Amino acid sequence: MRIALFCHSLLSDWDHGHAHFLRGIAAELDARGHDVLAFEPADALSAERLVAARGPAALGEAAAVYPRLCPRRYALSTLDLDAALAGVDVVLVHERSDPELVRRLGEHRARADRYRLFFHDTHHRLLTDPAAIVRRDLSGYDCVLGFGKSLCDLYLRRGIARRAVVWHEAADARVFRPLPGVEKERDLVWIGNWGDGEREAELREFLIEPVKALGLRARVHGVGYPEHALAALAGAGIEHAGWLPNHEVPDAFARARVTVHVPRRPYAALLPGIPTIRPFEALACGIPLVSAPWTDAERLFSPGRDYLVARTGAEMAEHLRALLADPDFARGVAEHGRRTVLSRHTCAHRADTLLDLVDELLLRPFYRLAGDEEQDELERSGAASGVRRCDPAHHRSPLA
Repeated sequence: MRIALFCHSLLSDWDHGHAHFLRGIAAELDARGHDVLAFEPADALSAERLVAARGPAALGEAAAVYPRLCPRRYALSTLDLDAALAGVDVVLVHERSDPELVRRLGEHRARADRYRLFFHDTHHRLLTDPAAIVRRDLSGYDCVLGFGKSLCDLYLRRGIARRAVVWHEAADARVFRPLPGVEKERDLVWIGNWGDGEREAELREFLIEPVKALGLRARVHGVGYPEHALAALAGAGIEHAGWLPNHEVPDAFARARVTVHVPRRPYAALLPGIPTIRPFEALACGIPLVSAPWTDAERLFSPGRDYLVARTGAEMAEHLRALLADPDFARGVAEHGRRTVLSRHTCAHRADTLLDLVDELLLRPFYRLAGDEEQDELERSGAASGVRRCDPAHHRSPLA
């Protein structure tokens, strides 16, 4: 199949974590022999900020890791959708795309009626800034792919989408893997951007204070930290090392003994069941993980076995102390978490779900009927699309 992906940026992950999963999915589909076309705006803010901070060569680093992913940069005012989508079977449009582009693609799909059109949402915006999503006319879209059941429920309940299927993010297991030959240099590493203060109190309770109390050697990677946040890190003896290209994250995990997950408040408090992509990537790398509270409403993991859960800052300190003091215990937690990710949370698994959904739509066009509760539940759970078994050994590596 020929598959088109419209996103904010594929090569830049500067304050743009959505690029992680999109790269992995595009690479996985390419590895299976599909023709993947990626489109991103020429003025993508993430790419502009990356180039301003690190120079033009920074975009080339991701391109070297994913050599077959060559996004086409466009100006929306001159974008010819007829030419761009010639011969395309499937179109995925990420939530961060311009509302005008979202609208134009929906209208084009309605006229052309020769490809399947999906809206992919990996953000809490529908809950925290619903007007931003409502401005995106999804009437011409076949389906919303939401990265959690709670988000899909919102789309259906508010009547914004006629169909919504759960499509969690996942780890690109070709890139995110253990690096056993790398020497440990520190106790803890945390990788995450400041995030507009959406977890300021949580970072203080579950990261800064435990590290300070235990006297750990710790490093934080990420952008957007204001002066008072940098001062708090320094006061706890935590090194702030700035932005880290996502493909270098496995090396950073390999050099630390433990990591933590501190979810942003909208996910922890208002959208249960959505861990975001960082825990998937950390567990795939085989590093012990301790998480601040979030509700695993969809039973993606086995809390307490795949990772430890800290309900308070004091519990976070206790868990970190236990993992650092007992290498066998830490290894057991890390190995269990990695097995869980490899068994059901890789980009290969998500590609299976997407392709099964496409097959279903091609064979049996479906339009959601209001009041069909049984079908609604299948949509929200993702069961309607099924999951095809995957053998990664049969896939050509995009890293070759």
